Amino acid sequence: MNYKISDKDKKDWQDFISSKDKVSNKDLRIKKNNYEKTRTIDLHGFTLEEANRKIQNFILKAFDDKVSKLIIVTGKGIHSNVEKNPYVSKDLSILKYSVPEFISNNNLLMSKIREITDAKIEDGGSGAFYIYLKKS
Repeated sequence: MNYKISDKDKKDWQDFISSKDKVSNKDLRIKKNNYEKTRTIDLHGFTLEEANRKIQNFILKAFDDKVSKLIIVTGKGIHSNVEKNPYVSKDLSILKYSVPEFISNNNLLMSKIREITDAKIEDGGSGAFYIYLKKS
């Protein structure tokens, strides 16, 4: 092995350490997607009033905690007891449509939300949705 450092390498090193240019530390770079804070709430089994109250508190707390993405699981409504109430549509689940409507009609919550989108299949598919929060 050659342990001798060439004069050119010594000169390059001296030029580097005396230079005012700074090299960024690649270890400190954080990719946006790898550092995304996410929280999930499952609303299965809640009544509409309970779910709305729970989701409002959940969104406000997540915003205060600087969480960027929320996964809201409402379920698909397959097991809803809608047959007992003649005023509720038998074709539509209770929480799946009512919770997003509650959120979109609440000005306090919408002021903290950047975007609401459908969830990917691995996060609940049609029985869930994402909320992306604004930065506080």
